[in-house]
Amino acid sequence: MATRTRKPLQIYLEADQERVLRALAERERVSLAELIRRSIDHYLAELLPPEADPSLGLVGLGHGGPQDLSTSHDELVAGQVAVAPDE
Repeated sequence: MATRTRKPLQIYLEADQERVLRALAERERVSLAELIRRSIDHYLAELLPPEADPSLGLVGLGHGGPQDLSTSHDELVAGQVAVAPDE
């Protein structure tokens, strides 16, 4: 897993939520904070699947295109973005 900057966040849980989360954290042998981070990652992955990432539209942009794509990709991508139709 890549190292990420963590930011503290205070939340209020229902007593039952805390009890269940603490039991799960103990079972998984992770901290409560780590369990909550993993749960948020899982929720976000379901809500926003990777294929919904607009940056993936760039994949294959150079397929069948210029032979110098690896050396001039910035200029070529900028040109594609500049001529892209408005949505």
